[in-house]
Amino acid sequence: MLISWRALIGVLSGRVGEIVTTHQKPLRIGIIAGETSGAIIALGMLKEIQKHHPDCIIEGIGSADMVALGMKSLFDMNELSVMGLVEVLKHLPRLLHIRKTVVTYFLKTPPDIFIGVDAPDFNLRVETALKQAGIPTVHYVSPTVWAWREKRIHKIAKATNLVLGVFPFEKQIYEKYGLPYEYVGHTMAESVPFDVDKIAAREILAKRDEGNAEFLASSSEILAMLPGSRAREIASLLPIFLDSFVQLKKENKKLSAIIPAVNDSREAQIKALLEQHQLASSIAVTRAPARDVMIASDTVLLASGTAALEAMLCKRPMVVAYIMSGLTYFMMKRMYKPKYFALPNILAGQRLVPEFLQEEVNPDNLAYHLRQVSHLSDDSKESLLDAFLEIHKTLACGADKMSAKAVLTLIDRYPR
Repeated sequence: MLISWRALIGVLSGRVGEIVTTHQKPLRIGIIAGETSGAIIALGMLKEIQKHHPDCIIEGIGSADMVALGMKSLFDMNELSVMGLVEVLKHLPRLLHIRKTVVTYFLKTPPDIFIGVDAPDFNLRVETALKQAGIPTVHYVSPTVWAWREKRIHKIAKATNLVLGVFPFEKQIYEKYGLPYEYVGHTMAESVPFDVDKIAAREILAKRDEGNAEFLASSSEILAMLPGSRAREIASLLPIFLDSFVQLKKENKKLSAIIPAVNDSREAQIKALLEQHQLASSIAVTRAPARDVMIASDTVLLASGTAALEAMLCKRPMVVAYIMSGLTYFMMKRMYKPKYFALPNILAGQRLVPEFLQEEVNPDNLAYHLRQVSHLSDDSKESLLDAFLEIHKTLACGADKMSAKAVLTLIDRYPR
């Protein structure tokens, strides 16, 4: 903690009481997490910061868990959870209003630091305005400059004092441009054990969700289906996932499926689609965490994104799929540099898990590859799980503590 020169003189002259009267005001943190995955990362970091500053004031936009931690959220986080170039345009007026409001708020009541967690198209502009006003800024989770739009690195430099990265391969591009960057690992890698217990996870699910207890007890083989956390993702992917399940169910009568829903709205949407497919008796919907569902399952069918990383940490064979708008795909196809899009494959630098985009996402294709990953030979499965474990260990380096330390160190460079 920095102390004023008057307090320092008090220490040197023995007037200890001087420190008490000049004690600094509580630390103020501005933070915006744009979606569920970012909120998980932010939550762990904030908990560590609170250990050093239990009276800190946290304001911005975040999840219900962040609010429960004591954060004042200025808007519903779900309003920022928009993906795709076309999709963003539809919500642009509202997003611009939210951004203008939060920038005005923080300029009028400047925090000691502002942290933008993921959501780069939104957060980098907020960070730029605040940094220009003399507020130190951090961007947590590097934008995918390693994948596409590398020139964004110049916008990042203008917007932030420090970037905290979650993947080890990002560091070289920041070194190339001479930008302050720290690799902190991924908080999920800390919270998922290296060895997971499927039976124990099913028991936990049964106790947590009594309505599905009998369903779980009678299911010998379970497919976890995660069609995404956004309404558009579920609308585009879940019907195809359900048709894939129908094919598999015809061949394996013992197969069941579980779909985790992130909130009431998504649960209602999922159940409505299940009723249309008349699959309610074979598929359970739960509000349990997706992680518990994946660990309790045998295989996973999911939308691309952070969920694929979590499935890898849970050591589950998977098939990854994604459908975006035609225009978004047209533009991405020409700008995206990596060979793969599923995070396990990107991190491994090879095709560990099947991944499919756009027209490749169809029931026949998904069902076929789900059969393949469900019936891996012992050697193939061991090789896959070893690769998952190696990546897991690389990502598990104390992200919450490292990110909190980096933030507090940066604050110390700016007298309060």
